[in-house]
Amino acid sequence: MQTGATISITDEQLLELLASERTFERGFRMLMSQYKERLYWHIRRMVLAHDDADDVLQNTFIKIYKGIAHFEGKSKLYTWLYRIATNEAITYLQSKARHATNSLDGSVSLAASKLKADEWFDGDEIQIKLQVAIAELPEKQRIVFKLRYYDEMPYEEMAGILNTSVGALKASFHHAVKKIESAFKET
Repeated sequence: MQTGATISITDEQLLELLASERTFERGFRMLMSQYKERLYWHIRRMVLAHDDADDVLQNTFIKIYKGIAHFEGKSKLYTWLYRIATNEAITYLQSKARHATNSLDGSVSLAASKLKADEWFDGDEIQIKLQVAIAELPEKQRIVFKLRYYDEMPYEEMAGILNTSVGALKASFHHAVKKIESAFKET
């Protein structure tokens, strides 16, 4: 829900505001406003549940706040933000997996149950089946699939975020698609 006009600002203008101590806070609020929704949905597709995505998004913005002064501009600001959000989501998922006492099958069905119970999830049974199939992918394939399928991110940008080659990303995506297709054929 939007209340009021959204002011669009270029990344260069944002970085100028963030470079000055006098305008840093205003610049950071504008950065959050400009990227919050995109980062939220990127994280949400990785962690599935709304509350978890909110927590990871908050941690992401804390990391961005602490690290923006060290942004060197070697990549697009968007790529740098996505890299932080992706790493925070992976860290969260790994921490959650370490604390889980269930088997993989149990944690996948637990994730599906949690997704069905999430008041913010408005998908149907096919969407849940897709999420379960994605959850069963190896971590790298799962991340690559989500970045490519949901965010329609070019492989070159993904390579910058995930620090890997375009060829490796294409192979991971191909394998992920085959596994997801196989999961849908089983039923």
